[in-house]
Amino acid sequence: MTGAELWTTAAVFGPLLAALVALGGRPWTLKAGLALGSGTALAGSLGLWVEVTRQGPVRHLLGGWGAPLGIELWADGFSVAMLTVTAVVGAAVSLYSLSYFGDLSELDAGASPAGRAARYFAPLWLLLWAALNGIYLSADLFNLYVSLEILGLAAAALVTLAVTPKATVAGMRYLIVSLVGSMLFLLGVALLYTEFGTLSLEELAAAAPAGPMAAASLALMTVGMAAKTALFPLHAWLPPAHAGAPAPASALLSAVVVKGSFFILVRLWFAVYGGASDGGLLLMGGLGAAAILWGSVLALRQRSLKRVIAYSTVAQLGYLFIMFPLLAPEGLGAGGASGPASPEWSDDAWTGGILLALSHALAKAAMFMAAGNMTYAVARDALRDISGVAHRLPMSFLAFGLGGLSLAGLPPSAGFVGKWLLLREAISAGGWFWVAIITIGGLLTIAYVLMVLRHALDLKASSGDFRPVPKRMEWAALLLALAAATLGVRATETFQILLQGGVTPWS
Repeated sequence: MTGAELWTTAAVFGPLLAALVALGGRPWTLKAGLALGSGTALAGSLGLWVEVTRQGPVRHLLGGWGAPLGIELWADGFSVAMLTVTAVVGAAVSLYSLSYFGDLSELDAGASPAGRAARYFAPLWLLLWAALNGIYLSADLFNLYVSLEILGLAAAALVTLAVTPKATVAGMRYLIVSLVGSMLFLLGVALLYTEFGTLSLEELAAAAPAGPMAAASLALMTVGMAAKTALFPLHAWLPPAHAGAPAPASALLSAVVVKGSFFILVRLWFAVYGGASDGGLLLMGGLGAAAILWGSVLALRQRSLKRVIAYSTVAQLGYLFIMFPLLAPEGLGAGGASGPASPEWSDDAWTGGILLALSHALAKAAMFMAAGNMTYAVARDALRDISGVAHRLPMSFLAFGLGGLSLAGLPPSAGFVGKWLLLREAISAGGWFWVAIITIGGLLTIAYVLMVLRHALDLKASSGDFRPVPKRMEWAALLLALAAATLGVRATETFQILLQGGVTPWS
């Protein structure tokens, strides 16, 4: 077994094996499962980072069988970057969950809501982790579909672990949206297979899908994945689900789960369809712009801490879709006209957009965990109830602030570097609309982050009730926030890996 084969196997099957260990439901099996899953995922992602940096994109034919009969795993710079940030966020959330759900040794698993949450969080999260890694490494549409289904089912179950009526309703709504999205994706896959006789992404890219059948397939898969990503206007399910879930689950849903469907959209639109059309790219960018404005305004109107962060997710995901038209800057002046997008992809837009996705994962996980610490301490979620908490939880306050500053795009964070690259590309291409949207979105982000920080600093309305927060939970949030901040300082290494394979790895 080569090094690449070892690391791809560890990345996908390590968390899956860990999920089976955690199914034992005993305190030691839960801890062992989380440790095994975190260790194998981190080792696999870092090992692949080294392999891809040294030799470029790598492939692994499971059992020696490739397309069209076998399962082929593919790792390029994009997939490795997403694997790595998921591993870092996942390890931190796993550590955080050990304290969030209480002392596992004192829980009679299944006998109480807390016991059930503690028992089922670990196996569900590890199963979800394996599915996410499977998405990042899959090289064919069928295995993408299978991984999507596992991801959606596990994520919906995580939402309901709060065991409240609101969480149950939100989980069911998320499940319905997820299943509908998967059904649309499967219909698109069926149309492509009917037309081209293959499900391999590489072979489809070589076939250069075009014509009515290919366009219908892309439309179906795009709507399905946009719903799973919560792209405006298909976002209504996200705020209740993310706000109603336990803090570790909220961090995962916002930071990494929505990135799985975004990853598929990028692969489809650019690696397989070659950018589709200028009009389509402008439409995706327009929906991203609407998401930034709508999500930010609604975040400012919330009075619940977790709902502020949830609507922030809607807004921040919009930046990832502004990348679409900026990747083909010559199409910005097309006015929405149909026709092939320019094959000259912008490196600035590519590295900036994906760096924003990585930064968002780290910062948003840190913010949800910091918010979880605050609500854990005061046993309430309203903004007025966290008044004065900054003076008792300075590490959580700092983590939330650093994460928020990264989302707003202030230096030296990765959010700043990513937005600067998008702005530079938009300015050079004359896309002043995108410049205005990115700038206004940054100002709105600062506004709702400062709104939360002001409440946390306000001593006048502080409550006397305060539950001590385990240091492990505070450190987990702070370390991710620091990672989001320092990623911008060390962005060069990320740029190098993202250019291994680039936008169209099979061209």
